[in-house]
Order: sequence, then structure tokens, then C-alpha cells
Amino acid sequence: MRFTPQFLDELRARLSVSEVVGKRVKLKKAGREWKGLSPFQQEKTPSFYVNDQKGFYHDFSSGKHGDIISFVMETDGLPFAEAVERLAGMAGLPLPAATPDAARHEQRRRTLHDVMELAAKFFSETLASRVGAKARGYLADRAISPATQLQFRLGYAPPPPERFALKEHLGKLGVSVEDMIETGLLVAGNDIPVPYDRFRDRVMFPITDLRGRVIAFGGRALEKDVPAKYLNSPETPLFHKGDNLYNHQAARKATHDGSALIVVEGYVDVIAMVTSGFPGAVAPLGTALTESQLALLWKMADEPILCFDGDRAGQKAAYRAADLALPFLSPGKSLRIALLPEGQDPDDLARSGGRGAIEEVIAAARPLADMIWSRELEGGNFATPERRAALEARIKELTNGIRDEVVRRYYRDDFVERLQRTFSPDGGRGGFAGRGGFRQGGGGRSFQPRGGQANRFGGQGFGGRRGGPPGPTPLPSGPYQAASPQLAASPIMRGQRSAISRREALILQCLINHPWLLHDHLEEVAALEIAHPEAHKLRAAIISAFVNDHYHSPDPEEQAEKMRGDLDRSGFSQVLQRVEGAITTAAVWGAREGAARDDVLATWHQLVALHRQWHSLLRELKDAELALGEDPSEANLAWLRDVKARIGEVDGTEALIEGFGELSGRLQKSV
Repeated sequence: MRFTPQFLDELRARLSVSEVVGKRVKLKKAGREWKGLSPFQQEKTPSFYVNDQKGFYHDFSSGKHGDIISFVMETDGLPFAEAVERLAGMAGLPLPAATPDAARHEQRRRTLHDVMELAAKFFSETLASRVGAKARGYLADRAISPATQLQFRLGYAPPPPERFALKEHLGKLGVSVEDMIETGLLVAGNDIPVPYDRFRDRVMFPITDLRGRVIAFGGRALEKDVPAKYLNSPETPLFHKGDNLYNHQAARKATHDGSALIVVEGYVDVIAMVTSGFPGAVAPLGTALTESQLALLWKMADEPILCFDGDRAGQKAAYRAADLALPFLSPGKSLRIALLPEGQDPDDLARSGGRGAIEEVIAAARPLADMIWSRELEGGNFATPERRAALEARIKELTNGIRDEVVRRYYRDDFVERLQRTFSPDGGRGGFAGRGGFRQGGGGRSFQPRGGQANRFGGQGFGGRRGGPPGPTPLPSGPYQAASPQLAASPIMRGQRSAISRREALILQCLINHPWLLHDHLEEVAALEIAHPEAHKLRAAIISAFVNDHYHSPDPEEQAEKMRGDLDRSGFSQVLQRVEGAITTAAVWGAREGAARDDVLATWHQLVALHRQWHSLLRELKDAELALGEDPSEANLAWLRDVKARIGEVDGTEALIEGFGELSGRLQKSV
């Protein structure tokens, strides 16, 4: 045991609880105790008390209670060992070493940390000097303000012909050349007679550990003709690239305080996310995500959001991350994948659209299972039973790789449904045969995302919903452009700002006017794919209001009035107005106040079914349009027309719902 009871007792004796708590909470003397506002939740009347004599704090608002160690663990999200180390630093108490060798190793690391700190100060001072004008211009072009530069401790490595600027600076401070080489600051080798600075003419991004100590650097070249646009420190005693994340320390604190954990690809992307209001942003260090980094992410959040560029390279990176994560999934631990508009990274999006544009991308993040399913269908041709069987075999192989038995079973069940919907949408058999394996797929209708084979089978041809294939259909001349009105207006087209859709508004109106629906449909509501950021937040507020007060009143009108009052008090009055404004149809009676219970339930089930079908069809529409753009064949044109026809059927069904709603409203009023 590294920290003995005697050591911990001495630590508690050296630091009073009020001294530690007082760094976070404004305390006032109250007799023999101190009091202040709770650091764990918002309150207006102080209910947080500290007693130095007894050595504990107690928060009456949250029920939390403990000593200085538990306080640091709770407020900073630190594990026990790191909380003790931080408090020992405050108290000036040396940490016990496990062995003499460990003590010597720790002392050596401390010396190397000092070297890295001196280097970071040198780069920072160089950025602020006359020599750093070009680097400051680069940062200004990316809207990185001087205050942000200080926050992230950015710097600049002097340009050629300087090759020894850092080496000479550190040498004057007494740092040995051996230490500079060991920390990766100098390039050395048998074929290099005089070691020289590794970083030259680069904007410098310090990389820190979880204690805020500089352990490495990333350097961004300012000239185009250099071999590496980004250059990281090599592996050193302090730095192992695959075991660290950029902005890890700050992001851990932010996610502990409730921010989303978002993984982007580069240093500048992290800075753009943080300055746009997403402090829980991190980045792997110039490599694809590693197992160690994935474990670090899951320590901070159950479902980190991986945000990739929307181009082909970004999609491949998303697929690699999915394959990496799949074996390690466990109950509650997964990933969500967000793809940016093509040609834009988070830095571009932040500068062009601000926080709102980023929120829309994050709100549209897809579950890991969706990303894996899309990858398996992409480029496939499933016109024959053998090809469909190969798809099932591939999915079985993927799910078998999940080590956790419970998660593996749920993934199999999920892919059962997807296979059946894809190849037997009319209820035919297909997919997994329970836990024992797969069944041969049945007939039914299917599609193929790419290629030139028939996209439907089971007696249906290219041209219509039934019957044999018609005569040849003229193909579009030139490259096909994905410009269908349904897809252009869809929130799935990432990066586009849009109004709340009428269907999402009607779903929300149902819940606001009939909160009793949540008693039986809470999980269904939470799982709905809500695209618009404001609608997404309103759905969360509705669920929160219901969960915190279960709306036990038997009067539906009282429940609706209470729900609106709760949402108004939570600051959603303008969003409620936008929801009302999005409903342009004359009436959908089942969504309005005063509707009969049976009408509400019928409308709810129809809206949810249509909503799910609509989103599924929009994704298929995008695939079909992309396929036709790459291969303008009769089969792909038929697939596109088939998807559009099915979208038209959904629109027609929605119109019937509206007509039925108006009729129900008139009948109910007449009664």
C-alpha cells in the first residue's frame, strides 16, 4: 500500500477542510463551522457546512459528506491516488515511494518535467517576440485570440537558419544536452555529430499529462514544403503517444462537470471546440485512436462522441474507430459518431457557423451500431441469396468479436431487426436464429447501395411497385447531382441550419399536451432520433420534468398546464413558440389539448412510426443518390425512384393522419 493510514492522517492534519474547500467555495464563518453554497448543485440558500474540528464537510442539498480527499475527488473528478498527490503538493508533504528504485525513477522524471517546462516557456516567449510575428498571424487567421493562446500555452519555435536556439537557451539555464535528447527536444544519433533542435519554424502546442505537466509538444509547420505538416515529440520516458490525449486534463474536469466528451482530430480543432463552448474536447496525438486512448475516454464518459471530417478519409477513420471499439464494448460503454459537412473540419465549422453549427452536427451523432451497419451495406450488392447470406455471416463474425456476453446478445438482436427490415420488410423471415446463429433470409424486397444489379427481387421489377420490369428507362445525362427536395430539406444533410420539422414539432406537442404518454413510452421517447438541436434539448427538458415530478394528477389538462409551466421556468418559452410555429397544418387533433385518450394514442403511434420510417428513407435516399452519381445505371435509377416513391407514400400517409385528425377534432367537438 503506497499511502499508509499514517501518511493520510498527517495529510489531513496539515490541511484544514476549510482551506481546501475555500479554494472552490466562498465560505462564511457560522459559529464553530463554516457555511456556503453547495459546490455540487445550484442553490440560493447556503446548505453546505464545513467543520474543521471534526475534519469533514456536509452538503444538506445533495447529501454528500466527506473529508478533504473525497472533496477533491468529487469536485475535480480525480481518482483517489491523484487526489492525494494534489493535496500532498498543497501541504508540502513528500509522497512516499514504493521502493528506492521507484523513488529514483520519480526524481528523474521530475527533473525531465522541469526541462519540458523551461522549453514551453521559451516557445511561449518566442511567440510573443518580434520573431513570432508570422506565427501570430497564422493563429489570428484561425481566430485564436491572444487570451486563447495563453490558455493553451501556445508557442513558436524559431525559423531557420536557427538550429540551436532552444539548445543554447536551455544550456544557459544549466540543462544538459543528455536531458534535452532524452526529452526529445533535440535530434541526435550516431550519424549526427552535433545534436540540434527538433522543432524549427513551427507553432508549438504543449501536450500535458493529467497533472498539467508538459510531457511533449506538437509542432505545426508554417511552410508548405516541409516533410511533415505536424511533428510530435518522439517516445520518451515522459511521453507515450498512444497513452495520452491532447487537452486531457481540462476535458476530464469539464466532462465531470457535465460537458459532452468530443474527440476531434487535431490540436486546432480542439481549441476551436473549446472556444465555441465545448470544453470537453480532446484529440489523439497524430495517430488513429488506440486501445489505451479508448480506455481513457471511457473513464471520462460512457458514450464519447467521435467527430470526424465528412470526406472519405474521415469516414474511414470512423470505421477504424468502430472496429477498434467493438470488442471492448460493455454495458453502458459505447461510442457515437458525428460526421462533419464534407470539406470542413471543426475549426472551419466554428468560424463559419459558430456554436450552433457544431451543435447541429453533434446532435446528429449516430450510435456505433448504425455506423457499423452502414459500413457493411456500403458498396454491397445483395441481389442474390448467397450475397445476403455473406452479409449475415459477416455480421455474425463482427458480433462474435464483442467480448461482453450481454452486449453481444443485444447487438445480435439489433442486427436481426435490421436484416429483417432490409430484406423482408413485409414480415418475411430472416436474420439471426436467436443466439445459436443465423437463419437463411426469406424473400421480400431489398436494395443495394452500389453497383448495377437489380435492387429489388421477389417478383418485383425495376419500374413499379408490382409486375415485371418495364421497357428501358432513359438514364440521366452527365453526373447525377443529389438535389432532391426531400434530401436537401433534411436535417441529415449535415451542417445545414434548419427549422424544427413539422413531424418533430407534432411529437413534442403530443408530449407537452399529454405528459401521461411518458408513463408507458418514456424509453421510446428517449430513443427517438431528434435532429434539430432545439427540439433535442426540449425533448430532454420534457423527460427531465417528468422524471423529477411524475405528474400524478389524474386530470390531463392539469398535467399539460404543469408541463408548460415547468418548461417555461426552465427557459424554453421561445422554443415552445417555435414548436407551435412549425405546425402549419390546420389540426392534428390527437396532438392537441382536450383530445380523447384513444385519439392521442393512435396519433402518437402513427407519428412515431412515420418519423422512424422517414429518417430511414432519407438515409437510403442519400445512398441512392450517391450511387447514381457514381454509376448512372438503370438499376441505380430504379432504386432512387423506388425510394422516392416510398417517401411519397409516407407523405401520403401523413396527409391521411392530418385529415383523420381534423375529422376527429370536429366529431369530438360536435359530441
